[in-house]
Amino acid sequence: MKKALIIVDMLNDFVLEGAPLQVKGAEKIIPSIKKQIEIAKKENYPVIYVCDNHDANDKEFEIWPKHCVEGTDGAKVVKELAPESEDIIVPKTRYSGFYNTNLDEILKKHGIDTLIVTGLVTNICVLYTVADAVSRNYKVIVPKDCVIGLDDYGHEVGLYQIKNVHNGEII
Repeated sequence: MKKALIIVDMLNDFVLEGAPLQVKGAEKIIPSIKKQIEIAKKENYPVIYVCDNHDANDKEFEIWPKHCVEGTDGAKVVKELAPESEDIIVPKTRYSGFYNTNLDEILKKHGIDTLIVTGLVTNICVLYTVADAVSRNYKVIVPKDCVIGLDDYGHEVGLYQIKNVHNGEII
């Protein structure tokens, strides 16, 4: 098993108080994600940040408030989880970390077969990234203390889908 840690959308515009798409409670998963980063560094597997990164007129803003616009502070990873020089950042414009990105190429280049997926939000970007990972034959592990939904119901639905539809392992 060759692993990679995937950190989805732990960005200022989702985490900080008063942010355009603040996810209530997002700050509570930061310590657990930090532990996963420490494990990844100790065991020497890649840490990959999959980050919303929109142009100013993205069609997604017809659904959601304007957020994570390329080049803004809102599109940056929260300081507590700031990437290190050897970490990989994959900008994305849709829910899945695989859609129109080079994530699959990066994983193949590193010989990765197992993804530990963390971040925001369980029932949207985490779920869609997991679904696409499984469709590409990756094994997926989701530490439940490293994800959170827009609300409790969304979180539980996301975990249910990950486990029962996508055969992901919830730890």
